[in-house]
Amino acid sequence: MEISLKGKTALVTGGSGGIGRAVVRTFAQCGADVAIHYHSDRENAESLVNELHAMGRKAAAFQADITREESVNSMKESIEREFALPDIVVANAVIQYEWKPLLEQDIKDYYSQFESCVMQTVYLAKAFAPHMREQHYGRFAVINTECSIAAEPNCSAYTSAKKGLDGIVKVLVRELGPYNITVNQIAPGWVITDKERAAGGYEDSHYIPEVPLRRRGSDMDIANMAAFLVSDLAGFVSGAFVPVTGGRMMTAI
Repeated sequence: MEISLKGKTALVTGGSGGIGRAVVRTFAQCGADVAIHYHSDRENAESLVNELHAMGRKAAAFQADITREESVNSMKESIEREFALPDIVVANAVIQYEWKPLLEQDIKDYYSQFESCVMQTVYLAKAFAPHMREQHYGRFAVINTECSIAAEPNCSAYTSAKKGLDGIVKVLVRELGPYNITVNQIAPGWVITDKERAAGGYEDSHYIPEVPLRRRGSDMDIANMAAFLVSDLAGFVSGAFVPVTGGRMMTAI
């Protein structure tokens, strides 16, 4: 048994960096053609496109500001015109900001997190779910975070936005389910990405003792879970919130 995405087209937002790069590569290795969204990192997006072409996959890069509905709709039109509307959408992009205690956090950071977490998912659903409904098939994978469970200090903007994201996803599960569209969330822990690998090191001794598996996860751990959840092997899985944290965070029943 293998995870196969052959014959599928995927869109990965934030596909040019961090976790997104691993998801793009993994989907391509599973046989999918991939539309790679980027905001400003065109160079890395185009580099990924070339990687996928070398693998024999169809790929293209598309720019958009995922916090603006008109920009997402423009991206959708470009994808439809130049590529193919996706069967799979991964909502991975998020705005980065400096984490501070709530009393010191700039109010604009709460808006940026809400826009890039909650509203991104709303805009993507409005843009791409109609096509999925028409073909009676679709997959949404939404990247959440272990922070939405932990609610640790200094991450109030991020945590509150991801909590709101959970509510949107649960409603989409019920609204899109009758059309054979699944919607699931992946909650990464603090994972190692290409950025840290390139830096040649990182300080994580404070974090690892909190992880039962006693190691950091990697971007590939998240990509592998995403590939499973959007594949037909998970065709009856919808509404799941899956922590990929090495046991550091566990959801309640």
